[in-house]
Amino acid sequence: MLSLIKLPRVFNVHQVPKAFQEDSIISGYRHPRSSATDCVLSLFQLTNETLNVWTHFLPTWYFLWKLLTVVCMQDVWNDAYTWPLLVYLLSCCVYPLASSCAHTFSTMSTRARHICFFFDYGALSFYSLGSAITYSAYVMPDGWVNSTFHKYYISIAVFNTIICTAMACYSRLGLPFLHYNHDITERFPESQRPKLGKVLRISAFTYPYLFDNIPLFYRIFLCAGEGCTVNEVNSVHVYHTLLAFLTGFLFATHLPERLAPGRFDYIGHSHQLFHVCGVIGTHFQMQAIEMDMSLRRAWLQDHAPPVTFSNTLGAALLCIFISLGIIFLFSRPLLRHPASSRDPCTARK
Repeated sequence: MLSLIKLPRVFNVHQVPKAFQEDSIISGYRHPRSSATDCVLSLFQLTNETLNVWTHFLPTWYFLWKLLTVVCMQDVWNDAYTWPLLVYLLSCCVYPLASSCAHTFSTMSTRARHICFFFDYGALSFYSLGSAITYSAYVMPDGWVNSTFHKYYISIAVFNTIICTAMACYSRLGLPFLHYNHDITERFPESQRPKLGKVLRISAFTYPYLFDNIPLFYRIFLCAGEGCTVNEVNSVHVYHTLLAFLTGFLFATHLPERLAPGRFDYIGHSHQLFHVCGVIGTHFQMQAIEMDMSLRRAWLQDHAPPVTFSNTLGAALLCIFISLGIIFLFSRPLLRHPASSRDPCTARK
């Protein structure tokens, strides 16, 4: 049966619009006006996006299994102590699923590409908040529990999540209704100043990560003496931290393909490695969070502020609602009018 299916044609970098071109990737591009069916079929042929999809789609099912395990095996409805873990596991399911969908359907048009990655950025910012919620509940060093920093930690993380989504979306096309309209979808900064767009995007995700991990960095690298949380979990946190920095390094540097353009088009380019390192890092992070949750439960329930709906599920729902609103604002100018002949997808080949 598969032999009867005609797989979509692939193109080189000179045959697709600039909006679809990736740094140092020469071949393996899909048609920039692919149908939804073509996008799905392309997952079963080797293109420069195939492994980008599968390296996040398959882990989604592992994270979903972890979420369902917690829901089925713990009294989540009555035990508020498990709620931060639920939010975190939900964010771990959302971000790879959104990423795999974005990479799958981003070649339907230039507009679809931007909107797909808007959702991808929103999912990543939600994952950042999920991490912060569990860090507040389970990972905070003993000496910082109930401190002023701890009191405002979740509120600041919520604000950072909103800023992260907005800045990441802005990095693609600028401000909605001001920097672009229905005829010009590549005005700023992706086409005219791509390096600025890249810097803005990296900054958008680096800042929330660094803030979220302040208590963890202090705990595993700086804290000494009374008030420190010293247990066997710290080494697992170190693994996650090292993988997180490796993930950021790969995303920012475009290595190894920058050293040998065209050699890593299909297998081994930085975005694939970025996905793999990110998922493995999330796995270690998940292990560390679950271990801290179990080992520190008695002490935290006696000394830490109570886990409530507002600082777990409420904060997550608020961020989801606001992030979707931001994505809508950035997407609406792209959807107001049908694609015209001036659309870069059709005008530039």
